[in-house]
Amino acid sequence: MCGICGVIGKTNVVPQLLTGLRNLEYRGYDSCGVAVIADGTIHLRKNVGAVEEVEQKEQFQELEGFIGLAHTRWATHGGVTRANAHPHLSCSGDFALVHNGIIDNYRPIKAWLKERGHQFLSQTDTEVIVHLIEEYFRESGEIEPAFRKALARLEGSFALALISTHDPHTLFCARQESPLIIGVGNGNMYLGSDMNAFVEYTREVICLEDGEYAVVRRDGVTIRQMQTGKRVVRACEQMPDEGYTINDKGKYQHFMLKEIAEEPEVVQKALEIEDEAIIRLARTVAQSAHVYLTGIGTAFYVTLIAQHYFARLADRYIPALSSDEFPFLAQVGRGSTVIAVSQSGETIDTLRALRYAKERGATTAAVVNVPSSSMVREVDQAILQGAGPEICVLSTKSTVSQVIILLRVALELAVLEGKLEARMKEQYEQELASLPALLTDLIASLPAQVRVPAYEYAKVHNWFFIGRGVYSAVALESALKFKESSYLHAEGMSGGFLKHGTIALIDETTSTAAFVPPPEEKELFALTLSSIQEIKARGGFVLGIHQEGDGSEEKFFDAEIVLPAVSPLVAPVVALTAGQILAYYTALALGRSIDKPRALAKSVTVT
Repeated sequence: MCGICGVIGKTNVVPQLLTGLRNLEYRGYDSCGVAVIADGTIHLRKNVGAVEEVEQKEQFQELEGFIGLAHTRWATHGGVTRANAHPHLSCSGDFALVHNGIIDNYRPIKAWLKERGHQFLSQTDTEVIVHLIEEYFRESGEIEPAFRKALARLEGSFALALISTHDPHTLFCARQESPLIIGVGNGNMYLGSDMNAFVEYTREVICLEDGEYAVVRRDGVTIRQMQTGKRVVRACEQMPDEGYTINDKGKYQHFMLKEIAEEPEVVQKALEIEDEAIIRLARTVAQSAHVYLTGIGTAFYVTLIAQHYFARLADRYIPALSSDEFPFLAQVGRGSTVIAVSQSGETIDTLRALRYAKERGATTAAVVNVPSSSMVREVDQAILQGAGPEICVLSTKSTVSQVIILLRVALELAVLEGKLEARMKEQYEQELASLPALLTDLIASLPAQVRVPAYEYAKVHNWFFIGRGVYSAVALESALKFKESSYLHAEGMSGGFLKHGTIALIDETTSTAAFVPPPEEKELFALTLSSIQEIKARGGFVLGIHQEGDGSEEKFFDAEIVLPAVSPLVAPVVALTAGQILAYYTALALGRSIDKPRALAKSVTVT
């Protein structure tokens, strides 16, 4: 949530700040702002709205300075107003600060500061920090001691950056449970919530760890521990080319559509991940007494799909737990393994689940898309997806990539545990190898078919998405995509669950999207059709998403999306993609903000 960008350089840094701001907008787009130091004064411009909109209002490009901060906000404390936008200034105007995270104890600090004469302009917890630093600076006359003393008083999560006219050649920054990295350029130094803040300028980075602050000047960086002040020596890392972005939709109207179109390439990359990494994780699972899968949101639904693959292919039940509930349910310790899924690698609930597991001696692993992320650095084994940048807030291609990677782990586990013959493994691998071409054809042909029901039924306000077996997880994820993009009510569930209460809501005002398994899965196929008949008997509308020639007669459906006949192994992936395309065109019909849905952000780094 929220994006921080900071630059200090030899020349005007505003163009680089604006590039970073645009590249980070997927992290939050309620409001944004820029602050620079010039002629001994902090010049601040900010407003509500998306970056392009605010840039036009505030004319950011008119600013000039050799040091500055920029921020794009996802609101937590305080509404979406100009006053609540970042950066925030101190009373004197000599300090400017940006912040991601939540300060749990800001209220008592704010009351204490008011007693000392500080006046506040916003409703945010962030503004408290800059006033606190100013108060301590009044005592010592030095910024770094004041900065460190203020940090010691904060409770909660934060990544923050500070500039001051009292030292106009230095950026001060700190991290606690919210990502912040430093970019080392040729004569310039950068700060960012992730590498997208400065990817065009450098790939040399220094990653701050929790409980650290840094003093950044053009000629170097000093890192210290917040508690002790002890200096930390950390070398630069060279980040790979993959996983970062320049905002370019190319020929596509939206990033969501562009990223769906990239799924064949992403699947191919997932299939090309070295066998050694996949086998290593499979061995860890085989040798563990207890294994858990965890993630949250879309990533959790990926783990539910993977749970079915592990059960079906390797005859191994691996529970999938939502990471926000993981610490309250999981029984982990030595001999346990926890496998996390996260696109950003910064999802706070999932990081906390992993840290909980590590504290109790468990082995940790993760499937992640961003190489410089906290999760990659903290787990015992990380499998990097290599799915490339995903700018749309809604995850599509990363989701499919994660499913394929975990499917491959399940196949290797099946071999290790003697549950899969070589002949069958070879067949499954051939089916996977054919998937990129299948998806290419699907993504090219399906929109013409999907547009019809998407536009015709876009005004239906209540939807149920159902499936059986692995398709119950597909239904959950497809319902999530549908509601995120369209803002319509959509509830995913197992077809069997429907009749235990929810069926009371079925009438002519509700619609159901039903994912029908391939007919080879006879029991699931029959059970799904039975659920559809129960809906139809109560006057409900059914959109059937099923394979061509599968024998599900037209009388079962009021409308249909017909998918190509594919094997049961890859059919869930094809169905996932169909659900994404349905969500996209429904949102398009309704004129929604598809890449930046209201109230959402790409990387959820607050609890």
